[in-house]
Amino acid sequence: MELTDRLQEILVASPVGDVLPAMAQLNLPNWWLAGGAVRNTVWRSLFGDECALIIKDFDLAFFDANGVGAASLQEHREQELIAKATLTAQFPDYVFDVKNQASFARWRSGRRPYSSTEDGIADWLHTATAVGVRCDTSAAWEFFTPYGLNDLFNGIVRSTPAHGQNLDAERKAASFLQRCASLRLA
Repeated sequence: MELTDRLQEILVASPVGDVLPAMAQLNLPNWWLAGGAVRNTVWRSLFGDECALIIKDFDLAFFDANGVGAASLQEHREQELIAKATLTAQFPDYVFDVKNQASFARWRSGRRPYSSTEDGIADWLHTATAVGVRCDTSAAWEFFTPYGLNDLFNGIVRSTPAHGQNLDAERKAASFLQRCASLRLA
């Protein structure tokens, strides 16, 4: 079985399988669900209840570069808030974090601008976190895996190339290991 097939099988049977079609209906440009919702769902599936990592929120990243200037920053924020409010109305028990990766450098001081959603996801702290999934309105799944899926499925916590010496990446890795003893640091 291909790892993407296995990933889809795990996610379909989880809350991700419920929210992904609703995200597709938002019609956000170049969107992906990525981050802890994907990573933690897989690790809980693999390692069971001894892995205390759960879905804290659903990170919905998209890219809309139209007018990224200061005047349109409020417009981008409104787009994020509308998408978040729509999802929250449908799934009131879940938390959604919706961010336009085109304006990332404006709300994360000291960070470089991204050229696409994929560029943003590839720059996340860990390889197992930098996994994007989405589906279209006819429920066909797609995957973005810039570092592959081996670390995710082998329980390996590895910094992405840009974050090898990042203290935030080290702190977050230590917290993963405390909550899920089956994980290994690379």
